[in-house]
Amino acid sequence: MKKFCCVLLAMLPVSAFAYPIDVEKHLSGVSVDYTSHDTDYDLGSITLNNYGDTAAECTIVFINGPEAPRTRRVSIPAKSSVDSSAKFTRSIIKLRIKLTCVAK
Repeated sequence: MKKFCCVLLAMLPVSAFAYPIDVEKHLSGVSVDYTSHDTDYDLGSITLNNYGDTAAECTIVFINGPEAPRTRRVSIPAKSSVDSSAKFTRSIIKLRIKLTCVAK
């Protein structure tokens, strides 16, 4: 019985579900990097880091299948980072993010 419980506990991390995230980026003369996160089953987020010396204006479009895309607009000061997220009504199977940034 103890062996069965140990095996069951060892398999818990395997059962965690993470959905794939595809990011399409269009950067126009800015040094912006991103990190995408699968925060929850219906919540996706992205962290934007501006490594440049000028501020950047970014538009982020979160797309989850048949639902309406969620658009977020953020301004990132030089040498700083910004988090952005989008909540959907359905579970996310595959999240697509379109990131467009221009210098301010």
